[in-house]
Amino acid sequence: MIEDKNQQRTDLNTLGEFGLIEHLTKNFEINHKSTIKSIGDDAAVLNFGKKQVVVTTDFLVEGVHFDLSYMPLKHLGYKAVVVNLSDVFAMNASATQITVSVAVSNRFPLEALEELYAGIETAAKLYNVDVVGGDTTSSLSGLTISITALGEVEKEDVVYRSGAKPNDLLVLTGDVGAAYLGLQVLEREKEVFKVDPQNQPDLDAYTYIIERQLKPEARQDVVKLLADLEVKPTSMIDVSDGLSSEILHICKHSNVGCDLYEDKLPLDPQVISTAEEFNMDSTTIALNGGEDYELLMTISQEDFPKIKANPNFTVIGYMTEPERGKHLVTRGETKVELQAQGWKNFQEEN
Repeated sequence: MIEDKNQQRTDLNTLGEFGLIEHLTKNFEINHKSTIKSIGDDAAVLNFGKKQVVVTTDFLVEGVHFDLSYMPLKHLGYKAVVVNLSDVFAMNASATQITVSVAVSNRFPLEALEELYAGIETAAKLYNVDVVGGDTTSSLSGLTISITALGEVEKEDVVYRSGAKPNDLLVLTGDVGAAYLGLQVLEREKEVFKVDPQNQPDLDAYTYIIERQLKPEARQDVVKLLADLEVKPTSMIDVSDGLSSEILHICKHSNVGCDLYEDKLPLDPQVISTAEEFNMDSTTIALNGGEDYELLMTISQEDFPKIKANPNFTVIGYMTEPERGKHLVTRGETKVELQAQGWKNFQEEN
């Protein structure tokens, strides 16, 4: 018989703030020599020696970034870590530490936070990062998570958004559009459940795109792969707000234009079939969906032979002189101005 965890509810007030932190973080292990002092003091103490330190932080807010009606708390904790580590890897850096801050309303018992932190712990172990601090506080509006990630990189290896040059190749890891469509499927099933709570959804046809939404992975492997191939990108960014948005960030910071080819966009078969089911254009989804957490980079054409046979990389275009503009080259070879709609559900920008 399956144990119903909802039967056990421990009021958070019985632990207090510091007791709660101690309880939730007692299983976190320290794996890096650079972690001098972890949780338990006013601040963590880190020693990075001669390396460059990278720091990034993100908020996840209930009702804005996630919906607990279909997002399990363990998955949420895992995803909260991953979205931050993705930014570290986009700097061509290794992730080393994170801090975790949570604001929570009194509708959440201890057991709910244990699930959340179990996901955080799983991600920390998988990506080999130390949890070195954070904060907890009360909230009047549900659950909010803020994670700060730190990493290290040799000075000569750090990659910014600003290094792309005309004629550089535009390269993408993995595929795009799946996370957005996974969200559409989950939202649809939520509406069906509202009408008929007895209905059990059959999601077998959507396993990949739903996983990309609920449990994304950051491309830690690409940082090592680039080093092994002896390829240093001229610029790099992670694909969190949509491919077109990220391309335009590189163009702006590097002062270049680009030609992006529609027929080169890497799409998973589930993305294509689900887009047809929802009567959506797969190219629009690929460009604007967001939350794919792949890495977008530019590389010198001299490095193309090093990556051309590697299945992790797809050349999707090239950078141009800024006066040539930023364009999507359609399958019909028409040039369309590239625009960033990001994660705004494809609404027209003001």
